[in-house]
Amino acid sequence: MSYGTADSLRPVTVDDVRGAQKMLSGVARMTAMEGSRYLSQLVGAPVHLKCENLQRTGSFKLRGAYVRIAGLLPEERAAGVVAASAGNHAQGVALASTLLGVRSTVFMPNGAPLPKISATREYGAEVRLHGHVVDETLAAAQEYAARTGAVFIHPFDHADVIAGQGTVGLEILEQCPEVRTIVVGIGGGGLVAGIAVAVKALRPDVRIVGVQAEGAAAYPPSLAAGRPVALRSPVTMADGIKVGRPGDVPFGIVGDLVDEVRTVSEDALATALLLCLERAKLVVEPAGASPVAALLSEPDTFEGPVVAVLSGGNVDPLLMQRVLRHGMSAQGRYLAVRLRLTDRPGALATLLGVLSVVDANVLDVSHVRTDPRLGLTEAEVELHLETKGPVHCAEVGQALREAGYIVID
Repeated sequence: MSYGTADSLRPVTVDDVRGAQKMLSGVARMTAMEGSRYLSQLVGAPVHLKCENLQRTGSFKLRGAYVRIAGLLPEERAAGVVAASAGNHAQGVALASTLLGVRSTVFMPNGAPLPKISATREYGAEVRLHGHVVDETLAAAQEYAARTGAVFIHPFDHADVIAGQGTVGLEILEQCPEVRTIVVGIGGGGLVAGIAVAVKALRPDVRIVGVQAEGAAAYPPSLAAGRPVALRSPVTMADGIKVGRPGDVPFGIVGDLVDEVRTVSEDALATALLLCLERAKLVVEPAGASPVAALLSEPDTFEGPVVAVLSGGNVDPLLMQRVLRHGMSAQGRYLAVRLRLTDRPGALATLLGVLSVVDANVLDVSHVRTDPRLGLTEAEVELHLETKGPVHCAEVGQALREAGYIVID
């Protein structure tokens, strides 16, 4: 079978992946495979985490970028390379180019997280900020390539990139030869396609499950239509898999070799990220946590041993803060409540006393006394509380109402 486009008209085979593995020797790490006792108990079978979040540049993207750039002709290398990315691909292209002595220019959207911009520059790329959405950034990079002759390095839609990402699959078979199911997050499809090519050639019995965020799930409708279908406006916190249209090259591979594509909610993504941090002691970005989210959502539907690929760990600290709070809220461990009380001396202290009795830990208090919505003797208080689960949240709300407070939200 041939999975080609005008940019890559040859098949992607397990031999390509093996060649990529040799090329990446001494460049990409064989990342750790960590067992998860919590997930194993939940699933009822051994669950292992393939830690690509610990790869150089913080994600699997270095693998494909290096193989693609290493395969350029001398005259192509001399012209330099260009890429468009909000994060992981940018860093992978930057480091790969520097290691190979190739000049790189990376277009990133305005508003991209500062740590990712800084890291891309430190890996050796010239960073140019353009546009506010990825489509605008992508168009600028392609215009630059047409104008300068630089080679555009696509994040997933090229056979060499897919072969490089497929080396994750070879490592999984080596580190966990008894594996029965591999769970992988899907954006454009390069990682899951590469893993599928490698694993299905050597172990066709292994089930491969792709995972997308519900708000950015382009693969289910595309597979149903038999062709890549673009989403109008994908929305998800998991920017690493926020891709509006499957790649032409990986789409054919996914349709032939991937057994199933599932979707997960934003709550599940946040909960999975929190679990990785608390239970596995691993910093994982929302996209990287998507396989764990799938395991948490339907744990009894996976045959073990299971390997969940944590594809990246490049999460902006501000996003991490919001996601962790969201994850705690989804688990009933964080509660925001707004209420009204009588504006008199000691009223706030009395309220805090009620919360103390029900053992709710106050994280933050906002006290508003002057607002057109309030009566002359009213005040409004917003409380952020650390709680112990859904039952405790209900107990807190009940205690406030029984004490006579008007709970607005």
